[in-house]
Amino acid sequence: MIRPFEIFTKASATPVAVKRGFSWPGFFFTWIWAISRGLWAFGALLFVIGALAGVFVMFAFGGNPIISTIISLVVCFFVGANGNSWRCRKLERDGYSVSRTIRAASATAALAAHTRGDAGATASGSGLISVPSVFQSVFAVSWLTWKAAFRFRLFLVVTALLLAAVVGLPWMLHDPHFTAQEFTQVQLTYTLSAVTALLGLATLWLACGTLARDIEECQMQVVVTKPIARWQIWLGKWFGLLSLNAALLAIAGACIYGQLMFQARKLDFRQQEVLRNEVFVARGVARPKNIDAEIDAEAKRILQDRLAKDPVSKADLGEVIKQIREGLKAQLQGVPPGYQNSWKIDLGVARHWLKEQPLFLRVKFNAAEKSPTGTFATLWQVGEPEKTRVWQTPEPLRLAPDTFHEIKIPADHFDANGIVTITVVNPNPATLVFPMEDGIEVLYREGGFGLNFIRGLGIILCWMTLFATLGLTASSFLGFNVAAFASLAALFIATMSTGTLASVVEQGTVMGANEETGVVGSSAIDGVAVPVFRGMLNLINLAKDFSPIDSLSTGRSIPLPMLGKAFVQIVLLLGGILGIFGIWTFSRRELATAQGTQ
Repeated sequence: MIRPFEIFTKASATPVAVKRGFSWPGFFFTWIWAISRGLWAFGALLFVIGALAGVFVMFAFGGNPIISTIISLVVCFFVGANGNSWRCRKLERDGYSVSRTIRAASATAALAAHTRGDAGATASGSGLISVPSVFQSVFAVSWLTWKAAFRFRLFLVVTALLLAAVVGLPWMLHDPHFTAQEFTQVQLTYTLSAVTALLGLATLWLACGTLARDIEECQMQVVVTKPIARWQIWLGKWFGLLSLNAALLAIAGACIYGQLMFQARKLDFRQQEVLRNEVFVARGVARPKNIDAEIDAEAKRILQDRLAKDPVSKADLGEVIKQIREGLKAQLQGVPPGYQNSWKIDLGVARHWLKEQPLFLRVKFNAAEKSPTGTFATLWQVGEPEKTRVWQTPEPLRLAPDTFHEIKIPADHFDANGIVTITVVNPNPATLVFPMEDGIEVLYREGGFGLNFIRGLGIILCWMTLFATLGLTASSFLGFNVAAFASLAALFIATMSTGTLASVVEQGTVMGANEETGVVGSSAIDGVAVPVFRGMLNLINLAKDFSPIDSLSTGRSIPLPMLGKAFVQIVLLLGGILGIFGIWTFSRRELATAQGTQ
């Protein structure tokens, strides 16, 4: 592969060739490489850092190999990124000066070309990997983005913040007496949420700054005079941000995983078993069949019967059918006092590998009245007499409302078609309501936690990619300050206003319901506002439909199709729309007057 080499010369001394860019020998051999190149102070410093890091990992993390590997990779990458620059500065201190730059396959070939007086090789690429010329400019801009991130210490600062969030604070807060739920909250939910927030804000800020600052400081005006298209510049920035996020997320993810495995060993044995069964696993989910279509059909039939007997105004029609639907749902979801209700759940193809495997029943209910003790007694039965094995709770389980509870079910309590029959008896004086969306679920083991964790990080990376696209698009036609404000405002609307948008779409008006009468009003702008809000809500839901943090903290499986769907919806669809608009506006922007227009 052809690379650029700086030729350093000095009177009565042999010329020296130093490659531009990343030093792979420095990456692999660190302090040994530094000493071999005469960088004695750097070599000694790297040796001491390595020894101190080893002692720190031994005492702080019990010699955890994952944490040790992460620290080693950070040091190796730092040496690789800066090693050749250190060599150049040392040669200049020793009296050498840069004579010329020669493109060659190796340092020896560059020195030979210098001795002959040749210009060196001019091929754009060769070797094992050949990059099309149209993308070489894109990768060059990406590399410049990386260099800028290191030059301004952004990569190191964000890495330090991530390590403090995912390693430092959870390590200080850890308590060996934690329950499995408390441990998961601190070690997994908190850390992944912190990583998402930190990376999201850093990505938006850098995406807005990397393009807008170059334009405002007139650096971009110089770049566009070279033989490179503006779409290549934009994509180069985007690929640079994507690779930065991938590297930072990999470091943070490895730290979280190592911390989880290490700290989990300090918990009580029973809590470790709960973690192995409910968190450190990828569990599939089976729910009762969706019967929304049947409910809608029955609601329409009842409405027609009512209209035949007692006609209502057109304005009240929507509210009437809504009340009918809610009534039907209440009958299917509710368990009145002294009665029982049953749900049939199809395990699908999973039944073939669930033989002799325990299942977990995950339930949540609402109560029409409060209980003096805060809990309600429930009797559970799994299976159907004369068709399957039958298991039931020997005594009532007292469960709190509005809270998820998991009940372990012995193996092989489903029929030949994979149907699990769940029955609950309500001995309380109040009605218990199990929501159709998540009131009754059966969880089963589908895979291991490691790959599930990686797929969860993949979805988070899709989010970061969308943030990078949003920031670059905003800075394509706005100044840095306005672009940053607009990007953060868009993010705030997307995360905080979906409830309002959904309410407007459901009610069909921006006026809302009257607090006294409960009657939904209307507005002249509904014909425009409601379709616009519906479109905004659909676009926002394309990204918000995925919740890897919740899935990982509850041990739910994140299958590959879900990761693929996230990539298509978040990166290709949403990101593609924003990216095309950003490239188009950047290509049409007048850069010569950009600094005076903001």
